[in-house]
Amino acid sequence: MDMPHALAAFDALGQPSRLTVFRLLVQTGSAGLAAGDIAARLDMKPNTLSTHLGILESAGLIAAQRQGRSIRYHAQMEGLRGLMAWMLQDCCGGNPAACAPLLDLITNKGLKMDPKPYHVLFLCTGNSARSILAEAVLNHEGKGRFIAHSAGSRPSGQPHPLAISLLQHEGIDTGFARSKSWDEFATPDAPKMDFVFTVCDNAAAEECPYWPGQPMTAHWGLPDPAAATGTDAQKALAFAETYAAMMRRIQAFCALPLATIDALSLKSHLKTIGEDIQ
Repeated sequence: MDMPHALAAFDALGQPSRLTVFRLLVQTGSAGLAAGDIAARLDMKPNTLSTHLGILESAGLIAAQRQGRSIRYHAQMEGLRGLMAWMLQDCCGGNPAACAPLLDLITNKGLKMDPKPYHVLFLCTGNSARSILAEAVLNHEGKGRFIAHSAGSRPSGQPHPLAISLLQHEGIDTGFARSKSWDEFATPDAPKMDFVFTVCDNAAAEECPYWPGQPMTAHWGLPDPAAATGTDAQKALAFAETYAAMMRRIQAFCALPLATIDALSLKSHLKTIGEDIQ
């Protein structure tokens, strides 16, 4: 960060509407928001919002990413950290140790590490397709930070063959996969869940068992690929689309700073992931 970049950032944030837009994108994290969603949340005219987004992007404070036909915007946290670190690099009259805790936080050195893996349970009705894919993807992407499980309210008895073949094609081990009742996770000796996500509308509408520990919950509903009709290729495509959507949601989830985010903000992030990332 240098003086010209710092001045551009301050100029971008010095206008109330732009500051509001930027704070909203900071709240949504890596999931970001489409321009239409930002305009709706802030009751802002699209052409006015477009101008503000352009200025923030030019200042290096936000970035745009195309997803299908829409463009999503998210805060560039590295740019914000760089600005704050530049402001404080010569702080405290030559005694930088006085500012060390704040500098460490800004540069990520002092962020609290996750103390243990988070247990996450994915629920659907049959526990044969969506929840199986979600369990596999999170265990693969979570890299030890998460231990994923899946279950169903009325388990089908076995994972769907197309779900298994897709995971194998993606190089993900399927030895874990079995269809099981959510009652397994409501017993006293079951793992304590930190998060419980429903991935089908039917499961979300049913009365779930009591989960010890009061885990954070959210609905991440997706169409059931097992219900797809047509040729074998069309059915396989339905599973591939579900896998891709779940991958995007889980990557956004894995990017959340779970060790430092407050419960209310986390709940909002989880809701946004389920509603806005398809």
